[in-house]
Formats: sequence, C-alpha cells, structure tokens
Amino acid sequence: MKLNTIYKIANTELVLDNLEQSYDLRIRDLPPEEKPRERLMKYGPGELSVSELLAVVLNVGTTREGVLAMSKRLLREYGQSAIVDQKSPARIQKMLRIPLIKACQVVACFELGRRFFKDTNKDGQLDFIRTAKQVYEYLKDMRELPKEHLRGLYLNSHHHLVRDEVISIGSLNSSIIHPREVFKPALEYSASAVILAHNHPSGITTPSEDDVQITKQLIEAGKILGIHLIDHIIITKNGFASVPAKYE
Repeated sequence: MKLNTIYKIANTELVLDNLEQSYDLRIRDLPPEEKPRERLMKYGPGELSVSELLAVVLNVGTTREGVLAMSKRLLREYGQSAIVDQKSPARIQKMLRIPLIKACQVVACFELGRRFFKDTNKDGQLDFIRTAKQVYEYLKDMRELPKEHLRGLYLNSHHHLVRDEVISIGSLNSSIIHPREVFKPALEYSASAVILAHNHPSGITTPSEDDVQITKQLIEAGKILGIHLIDHIIITKNGFASVPAKYE
C-alpha cells in the first residue's frame, strides 16, 4: 500500500515499567504562587499547563506519587489525545496503575468537555480519514510516547471516525496484539473498517517481521468478521510508514 493511496473501505500482555524517573516536587513543597490551584485562581486556566489542569482535577496524589507527578505520567504514558477519548475508568486504572477513584475523575472530566465543547460537523460526526498522511497528522502525539502504544481508529462506511481506542500499551520494543482486542471496539461501535497505528520509541520506521505477520493475520481475521483492516501505520519521531506497503 503506497503512502499516498486513498483508503477504500470494502463492504498479550507484556508490561515493562518505565525506568525513567522524574523528581517532581509535591504540591505541599511548592511555594504558594506555583501551586496549580492558586495559579488557576490568580491567572485563569489559560496560564496552566495540561498537566497542571489535570492535577487540579485529581486534587491529591497517593502515598507513593504526588498529584503533579501523577498528572505528568498519565499524559506521558497514555498520550494526551488518547486519554481524552478513553471512557473506561477500569482500563485507565489497570494500564496506568492509579486508584480507581482517580481514573473515574479523569473520565468524568473529559466526558464533560466532550459533551459541552467537542467540535463536530453537521452530521454530528468527526472528519473523514482517507489517507495514511491524515492518520499520521491525527496521531502525532504518539511520536514522543516512551512505550509502544497500539491505537485503533474505527470508521463507518462513509470514512467518518466513530471511535479512537488505545488497544494496548506494551514495552519499549514490543506489544502483543490479540485480534479480539482489535475488533471488539469495531463490533461495539458498528464500525465498517479499522486503521491500526503503533509507535516505535526506537525511532526505527521500518516495520519489523512481527509487525508484518500480525498485520497479515489481522487482515484475515477482519475478513471473517466483515471488518476491513485498511492500514497499519508505524509512527516515529521522524515520520511514518505503512506496514501493508512493505509486503504488497
């Protein structure tokens, strides 16, 4: 599949802790003028970073992790645009190792934003996705993620994006993909097609042999279910590549 091809829609679990540590001061250790809540009241929300705004929502951290450190880690490990669309507190709790009540706060916060402010077109649906370049532009936030993330973009028969799902978070160099996890959201949201994307933190854009083999298997599984796997995109800091393009 060439990277400039216009899409046409036909009718496990490995966990490796991130060893990088950040030494963020706890809220109580910050001077008053640097605390997120005080900054919000004094300067307004526009002056706060995304992690500071999230820290205000979460309010307090845990005995092992301050709220600022937690907020930064959630955004770093999960991806900013991905966490906005996540609707399962249990999934966030499991993947990011935070208390369930914190996960509920995150989901509720973004659900409010989605209901009040989300931009849609006249049909109430998101924009079309027709090319690999559009996929890359939409998922550019994955370029800096420290672990491999597998994302699924689920489309209806008119190429509208109906669901953006984080399917799995793997290690720095591998992610086990199960067909049931890939196609479950497609069935739940009545999608006609799916585009997969995952990042290579190594910076190597070329798909691995595992990438090629699992893509072939998922294409065949999709045929059985009547769900078209349109493409599988590799995203790195320096660009992107289509896995099917390497074997077609």
